[in-house]
Formats: sequence, structure tokens, C-alpha cells
Amino acid sequence: MFVGKLRTAAFAALAALALPAASLGTASAAEAASSRGVPGYETWQADVRKAVGPAVPWLQDRVGRGGGRLAVVLDIDNTALETHYHPGQPDKPVLKVAQWAKEHRVSVLFVTARTSSSSARKQLKDAGYPVDAICTREHGESKDEGKERCREELTRDGYTITANIGNRPTDFEGGFYEKAFKLPDYDGLLS
Repeated sequence: MFVGKLRTAAFAALAALALPAASLGTASAAEAASSRGVPGYETWQADVRKAVGPAVPWLQDRVGRGGGRLAVVLDIDNTALETHYHPGQPDKPVLKVAQWAKEHRVSVLFVTARTSSSSARKQLKDAGYPVDAICTREHGESKDEGKERCREELTRDGYTITANIGNRPTDFEGGFYEKAFKLPDYDGLLS
């Protein structure tokens, strides 16, 4: 009888020791990111919801006023897609804005520092985004130059970019939009 209690106590002690070791070996991408100074996924999502929360009310008001071929512009990486945390997955608060826009006849455009639109288009469509156009950076252009050129070209093509959503300063430099919605980049740690 004493041996049985000893075995049970020993097993419980070993299990308690094994649990922390097992959980260390299965750290999520979000936990790993947090160790590099980027917050965990839940914190990022709360910050994203706070940043884009005013976007739909803004669009509702803007659509109500009419005028022009209205559009929203979205950055791709760590804006439309959860590239850092869950590659290829939609950033749900941003996806909701894009879906609302499309349902209300507001074009959904993407401006990216990527240099190829074909893989980006597939990723965005697979993630559930409506895609009216994608403008990419040209080889040799800096990120800010490429994104500004894209917004300027889209404006020349007749779009009124009423909402511009991104997470980096390069998403906003140079203008050609009515209102900015800045997602967190945590001092450049989240590209």
C-alpha cells in the first residue's frame, strides 16, 4: 500500500516537471514574436481593432455624402494579412472593413511594397478579400516612393481614396487619400 502511494506521488511530481518543459517546446509564433519585442497576437489584435474601429463609421458617412468613385486602399503584410503571426490568414478586423466597403460599392484596392501582384492576388482572394486592383512597387523604387506612386496612379485612374489603411509610415507618405487608419507597427518591429 505504501509503495502504491509512493508511485502515485512520484508520477505526479514527474508530470508536474514535464508540463513546463513540454509547453516550452511548443511555443507559438505569437509567443516567439513577443520575445523579440513584438507583442503577442491577442494584444496586436486588440490594437488593430482600436485602429480600424472608426473606419466603417467613416466610410458610412463618406458613402452618404457621395462623390467620385470611392475606394479604400489596404496595405497587405501585417495589415490585410497576418503575415507575422499567421502567414496567409486574413486580419479579421481589416477584412470586415473590406467586406463592408465592397457591399456598399466602395472599391477595395491594395498598395504594397511587394514587387509581384500575382502571388499577392491569390493570397488575398484565398483569405476572403475582394480585390478590385493591386498596385506593386517597381524594381528600384523605395517602399514610400512605390506606395505614393501607386496611390497617385489610382487617383489619376478616377478613384477617390477615402480610407487608407496600413501599418507603416511608408503607407501614408505623400498623400493621395482622404483619411488614414494606422495599425500598430511597434516602432518598426512589425514590418
